[in-house]
Amino acid sequence: MSFENLNLIEPILRALKTEGYTTPTPIQQQSIPIILDRKDLLGCAQTGTGKTAAFAIPMLQILHGEHTKGNRTGHISALILTPTRELAIQIDESFEAYGKHTGLKHLVIFGGVPQNPQTTGLRNKPDVLIATPGRLLDLMNQGFVHLQHLKIFVLDEADRMLDMGFIHDVKKVIAKLPVKRQSLFFSATMPPEIVILAKTILHEPVKVEVTPESTTADTIQQYIYMVNKADKRKLLIHLLKTEPIKTVLVFTRTKHGADRVAKDLVKAGIKAEAIHGDKSQNARQRALTNFKNQTTRVLVATDIAARGIDIDDLSHVINFELPNVPESYVHRIGRTGRAKASGIAFSFCDETELDYLKDIQKLIGKQIPLVTEHPFPLTDEAIAEHKAATAKPAKGQGNKPAPSRRFGNKRR
Repeated sequence: MSFENLNLIEPILRALKTEGYTTPTPIQQQSIPIILDRKDLLGCAQTGTGKTAAFAIPMLQILHGEHTKGNRTGHISALILTPTRELAIQIDESFEAYGKHTGLKHLVIFGGVPQNPQTTGLRNKPDVLIATPGRLLDLMNQGFVHLQHLKIFVLDEADRMLDMGFIHDVKKVIAKLPVKRQSLFFSATMPPEIVILAKTILHEPVKVEVTPESTTADTIQQYIYMVNKADKRKLLIHLLKTEPIKTVLVFTRTKHGADRVAKDLVKAGIKAEAIHGDKSQNARQRALTNFKNQTTRVLVATDIAARGIDIDDLSHVINFELPNVPESYVHRIGRTGRAKASGIAFSFCDETELDYLKDIQKLIGKQIPLVTEHPFPLTDEAIAEHKAATAKPAKGQGNKPAPSRRFGNKRR
C-alpha cells in the first residue's frame, strides 16, 4: 500500500514525497481512514510506530478541507496535548513537514521558557496548537488560549502523562473543551486509570492496536559483549576511543545510572550528557539539541526518556545495560537503522543479565553475534553459559554459527 491509496489530497502527498515517505506504517494505514471519517480513535501504539503522522496527516486534511469551504474561524481548531517539551517540538516539526503546502498555521507551547514569544504566536491565530499541559493551563487561565471552537482533540502518550503526574492537569484541560468534537487518544499501555480516562474522552471510538515489534531491522548489525559489570565503563570508553562512532545513544536502566555513565565519560574527555525524567525540561531540550547538532557525542538515556526521540542518521546505539523487558531492546536499537539506513547496536551483558539476553534472543528469533575479542572479557565460564543458553537455534534460523567481531586487544 502507498499513501496514494489513502485518499490524501495533493498538497499532503507532495509534502510526503518531499520527505521521502511512500509507504504508510501499519498504524498509519489503519488510523488515517478512521480519522478522515471523523470518528473517535483509541490508538494503542508506542512511539516509533509512526503514530504522529497517523494523526497529523488526516488532521491537516480535515482542516484544509474546512478552510477551502470558507469555514476558517480564526480560532484554534485542533489541540494536541503531549507530556514533554521534546515530544511537543517533534510533533510541531511533523505538522510543518506534512502541512507545508496546506496554508495551515501551527504553534507549539511548553513550559520552562519565557511565555512572551508564545503569547505573540497565539495572536497570529494558529489553526493547530501543540502543547504540554502545564503551560497550556497557565495560558488558558491568563486568557491567552480559548478552545471553545475546537474541532479535533488529540491526547498523546496518555500513559506517560500518568507516569509524570500530569493526569489532573489533563482533566482540567478536557473540562474546558467543547463536548462536540473529534477525539483521538494514544497510549502505549492501558493501565486501569488510562482506560477510565479514555472512556471519559472518547465517544464510540474505533480501536487501533499495533503490537510491539518483536523483530529487529535487517539493516542493524547487532553485537553482544560479555563483560564484567565493573568493567562496563572501561569498555564503553574503549569503544568510543577506538571505534569510528560519531554520535551514539547509550541506554541504562535507571536515571541514576544514566547520570553516572555521563559523568564518567566527561571525566574521560568524551562529551556526554544524560537525559531522563528527573531533568528539567530546559536541561532535556538542551541535551537533545546538543546531541542533534553533534556538539555532544554521547547521549545517555533511560527507556522512558528516549520515547519520542527521533534523530536522523544515528549510526550507533549501545545498551550499557540490557533491558529487563525484551521488547525494549527492539525499541532501543530501532533508534538506529531508520529509513533503510544501516546502523550498529552494541550490547553489554554481565553475569547478572544472562537471563535478559536469553529472553531478548527468544523474542527476536535469532542469536546475536558475540564479540569474543576485546580488552575486558567476562570469564570463559560465563561465556560458556551464554553459549549453552543460546545453543538451541530459533525456529527457522538453522545451526549457522554467529560470527565474531574483533576489536582492540586479544582476549586475555
